[in-house]
Formats: sequence, C-alpha cells, structure tokens
Amino acid sequence: MDRKVDSQMSEPFQYLKAVVFDWAGTTIDHGCMAPAIVFQEIFRQRGVTISAKQAREPMGMAKRDHISAIAAMPDVASAWQSQHGTTCDDDQIDAMYADFLPLQKTTLADHSRMISGAADVVEWCRGRGLKIGSSTGYTRELMEVVTAAAATQGYIADCVLCSEDAPKGRPAPFLLYEAARRMGVYPLWHFVKVDDTPVGIEAGRNAGCWTIGITRTGNCVGLTEADLADLTLEERQKHIDEAAATLRTAGAHYVIETVADMRPVLEQIESRIAAGQYPHSTG
Repeated sequence: MDRKVDSQMSEPFQYLKAVVFDWAGTTIDHGCMAPAIVFQEIFRQRGVTISAKQAREPMGMAKRDHISAIAAMPDVASAWQSQHGTTCDDDQIDAMYADFLPLQKTTLADHSRMISGAADVVEWCRGRGLKIGSSTGYTRELMEVVTAAAATQGYIADCVLCSEDAPKGRPAPFLLYEAARRMGVYPLWHFVKVDDTPVGIEAGRNAGCWTIGITRTGNCVGLTEADLADLTLEERQKHIDEAAATLRTAGAHYVIETVADMRPVLEQIESRIAAGQYPHSTG
C-alpha cells in the first residue's frame, strides 16, 4: 500500500530503529549500470550473447549465484549448449565468477556516484535517531571501492554487509539478521529495508521488516539519468509503472521513485507501528 504523507516532524522516532539500504540503484549508480554491463561481458567472452534484461533479472543476488541464475535461463542455456556443446557446469560458473570480480572492480570506479538526495536522506534519518545499515550482493573487495567513493560524497553507513557476510544471500533474510546483530538494534519489525530489486524486497519481507521499493533510479528501470531524460514523459512513466508493479508483486509495502522521496514514507511507517501494525500483517 502506497501513501503520501506531508509532515514537518523533526523529533527522534520512537518506534523505527534502523534503515537498511541497498547500494547500486538505490543509493549509488543510477540505473544499476555497473553489474549489468559486466554480466553481459563475461558471457560475451564465451561466445554467448545475453540481453540487458537477462543480465538484470537476478539482480540483488550474490554475484556467483547471479551468474548461475543467468546460465540456467532456458534461452541462455540453449545458446551455451550450441556454442560449447555442453551445459554450463559449476566449473564454468566458477571461471566466469573469477573473471567477473576484476572486471567489476574496474567498472565500479566509473559507477559509484551517489544518487541525488541519497546522502541528505541518510543524514535526515540519523537526525531522527535511526541506525543506517546497508547490504549488497557485491563482495567486500568490491565494496572497498564503492564505500571509499561514497564516503567522499558524504555517505558512511553504520554497517556494510557483503555477500560473504551471511551463509546465503538475498532473498534469504540472513544479511538483515546480521545487520541487526552488528548495529545492536531489534526487533526487525522496527526496521525498514530499502531496495530496488525484487529479491531485496523479498529478503526484507522474509526478515519481518517494512520494505520500500525504488523504481526510477533502480535496476527494474535500468536507465541512467541521461537515458531517462531522452524519453518522452509517457515512455518514462511506463518504465516506472512497470518497475513499481514488479516491486509490489515482490511484496514492497511502499514504492517510491528515489530515496529522496523517503521522508514522508518513514513517518507513515512510524505512525503505523505506533498504531500497532506490523509488516507481516499488512500490505
């Protein structure tokens, strides 16, 4: 259920305790461009062409799992069989993952710009007494590039959780459990998970958090600011509406275009918790 709320409240939240943000497409890298480009490249190097849509579909998973999910897509599996005369096995997936990491690290340097308004919203959240967590499908080695770039732009999270920090990545809830442990705050129905991917929203729901889906800047739209500016208003809205439908289907309690729109939504969630509502019992 999406609601618009205007409020000038500035005192600390009484019920909300933490927000856990995704990275690419949510707080950095408008359009979630960096990983999509590299997924396409590692398959291209092996003679298999995948579309941007195929590269993006498993976005939010740990990156080896993401590669495996692409390889299992019927069209990709068929193309792989035609090219190599065999199925894409674990050894091939491991080899692609090994190639992915250095390519992604190089690409990240050009795709770590903060999304407009993200750093301001984080500071507003801190001013309301919230802890700031983050989770990602990137490895810690990759995130060293991203967090350093984000810090120069005013964003430092209280904890940064990467793919190796939990036994299983999204949509499993374990990264969010780990965020609660590291930040020392609970229960999880006083948390908000903010993500631009269906698996990220599903992880939030599986952990018992409130969830906010991001459309315009995220993976489901998958366009840079310049790409979006080149579209007509009708075309742009169509992309945003389709992304919103995808995130609602995944279980998002709220859907907004960008993190810059979060303030009134967090206030609404605070009011709902105060009224005795829980994320697992409401849409």
